[in-house]
Amino acid sequence: MTSTPGTAPGTPPGGQSRLRRRAGTAAVAALLLAGIPVGAAVSADAGTPKTATGPQGQKLTVSATTGLDPAEQKVRVQGEGYGLTTGIYVALCKDNGDNRVPSPCLGGADMSGGSKTSQWIVPPGDPYEGDLAQAFGPGGTFDVEIEIARKGDGLDCAEVACSVVTRADHRAAGDRTQDVRIPVVFAGQDPGDGGGEGVDVPAGTVSYKSAADFTTAGKPLDLLLHPDSKKLYVGADNLPDTADVDERGLHVLNPENGTSESWISQAPGSTGALRASAAARIAGPLPGDGVVYNYPLRGVGSAKSGDEAATGVWLAGSTITDIAPGTTPDTVLVAQGATLSEIERATGTATRTLTLPGGTQFAADPGRGALWYTDFTAGKLHRVDLASFTVSGSFDLPGGSGGMAGFTETDPATGAVWVGVGRSVLVFDAAGTLVKTLVGKDLARDAAFDTASGRAYVVWQDGGDLSDPANDNNGTLTVYGTEDFAVAAKDLSLPGNHSQAGAASLAVEPGGATVFVTSPAEGKITKLVRQVSPLVTRAPADLTAKEGEEVTLGAEAEGTPEPTVRWQVSTDGAQTWKDVEGATASALTFTARTAQDGYRYRAEFRNDVGTTRTAAVTLTVTAATGGGDTGGNGDASNGVGSTGSDGSTGGDGGTQSSGGSTTGGSDSTGGSGSTGTSGGSSGTADGSGSTVGGGVAGGTGTAATSGGGSLAATGATVMSVTLAAAGLVGAGMLVHRRARRRTEGAL
Repeated sequence: MTSTPGTAPGTPPGGQSRLRRRAGTAAVAALLLAGIPVGAAVSADAGTPKTATGPQGQKLTVSATTGLDPAEQKVRVQGEGYGLTTGIYVALCKDNGDNRVPSPCLGGADMSGGSKTSQWIVPPGDPYEGDLAQAFGPGGTFDVEIEIARKGDGLDCAEVACSVVTRADHRAAGDRTQDVRIPVVFAGQDPGDGGGEGVDVPAGTVSYKSAADFTTAGKPLDLLLHPDSKKLYVGADNLPDTADVDERGLHVLNPENGTSESWISQAPGSTGALRASAAARIAGPLPGDGVVYNYPLRGVGSAKSGDEAATGVWLAGSTITDIAPGTTPDTVLVAQGATLSEIERATGTATRTLTLPGGTQFAADPGRGALWYTDFTAGKLHRVDLASFTVSGSFDLPGGSGGMAGFTETDPATGAVWVGVGRSVLVFDAAGTLVKTLVGKDLARDAAFDTASGRAYVVWQDGGDLSDPANDNNGTLTVYGTEDFAVAAKDLSLPGNHSQAGAASLAVEPGGATVFVTSPAEGKITKLVRQVSPLVTRAPADLTAKEGEEVTLGAEAEGTPEPTVRWQVSTDGAQTWKDVEGATASALTFTARTAQDGYRYRAEFRNDVGTTRTAAVTLTVTAATGGGDTGGNGDASNGVGSTGSDGSTGGDGGTQSSGGSTTGGSDSTGGSGSTGTSGGSSGTADGSGSTVGGGVAGGTGTAATSGGGSLAATGATVMSVTLAAAGLVGAGMLVHRRARRRTEGAL
């Protein structure tokens, strides 16, 4: 782990050299011993990245969570809203479930502060800020990179569930308000390894459903979800069906409910006088709020919510066919047929002009200094170097010659250019090589990209001519991975979305939780929300217990909407199942009885999308041992006490857990000269040794042990506590007695 000081909590350092010598052991011990409950509201998409919300509204995001390289994977971990009075650790740990210690953690003890397997974040001005720890940014933010592997330091994430976690550092080990966790899966593992079978749809199936139709923006032609203000800008024309209102112009909607916040209907025409003008195509956002857009026929304007009219210029030449942000904040790129120009927005003056053999639309990739210009008539794709404003390459557009023009869009993450032609989407890499052809049953009309999840969204419109057997008047939304082009969500039918009245357009919320699709023919914008069938992230395992022991089975799943859980039991070898009454929490706890030997249990998760069950596990119950054992050793696998011939009494009642760790139990007292047992909490023996997690005590004196908690509570040295923690981890299963709500007998 990232190093932490070995002094008492809150002790200021006595120089950097002392910090380096003492750092490390306390941090790893604290992470081994302190509990981290689950972070709330983990995002449901099985893809990457993922975001979790903490108990005080903290946001934790991990850049990659599935298919990780088992040897080594660098992941970016970002957070915001963390407490500026409390330091935290960021690390990969064994995920032991709700209110359980997430240990062991990858990385071991770092004595130099140079570890990359974990990070220590502290409040600004903290005495440990510097080589050992970094400070939070404004608003409790951080942005770090850690290196994680499937296996190391006693941790094997192929055998156990693992998560990237944040938690309060060793100086506030009992503070649970900073705890957030995000499960991760390495390549070769199935998500939710160990259990999870979709009943009606495969577990973790991503789909979209219609949540609302917005009809407050006339005939929608183009969309932009503003990255700063989060407002939905809609370029619109008049909808003939509403003869009493001319809806042309730029509409600003609340993306939550579609209510109109502003409507800019006026823009300067060829003489400079204001007139009612449609907003044909949105070029891009202005800082803070507002957009730059094209209004017919040759207008370039800008406006923001609340403006009474747009400001703009009227260009000379032919009709504008496409528009995009320029290479500077004050310019825009404009296509007027085969003529490409960069113009000043304030004056309309062209600073650079290039004429191509043909074409009408383009897509700019400013991050790579390139622009892709499509000539559908000639079947050509031209690449323009934005620095020199010259053609740097020309490529064939298969099927483009004479094909129906669709769209040209670039993926800002990969530099690939996606071109819609007829019923196909052609994907070229940044070098101009055709790498994929995607074929749909409808006309490819628009594409949008979510760089956070690596997804491409394509809207296909029906031709609308019902005399053609290929048409059914319904469009389709498809979602693809931008790396492998695999379908990343179930296709969604868009009833009534056809191309007779104009091309559909798309806007995607960062992260892909919400998508907006226009239907010009219907005069509406459909809001789509993502949903995911339950995906098991932690499954129970087979369990052996003794008569009278308290046992716990644990399971978790993620999904959207958040799934509910119910536990089920089978008494006939999984032939029939019935619900365990009242068992609707992630943990099922009950007292094991010999009559339950061989019973099988599973958790069933449900949401609106589907039902997923964990694999069935078996409970084995053995008879309790006791009475007549003289000086017998304690049994570390259970908390059922035994009575020696000298009258010594072992601890009674214990807990075994499946799908989560167990912690220590009750005291035990040995008689004079006897060997007693300890369930892992604290035990008084007649001898001098110490007990750890149900070990043996003998001799004289008092032995203190800990099954979890802060370093300060143990009274032991840092290294001895670390070794004790290692012993706890190595024991694998501890038994204890705990006062908790039980499902008595669990049938």
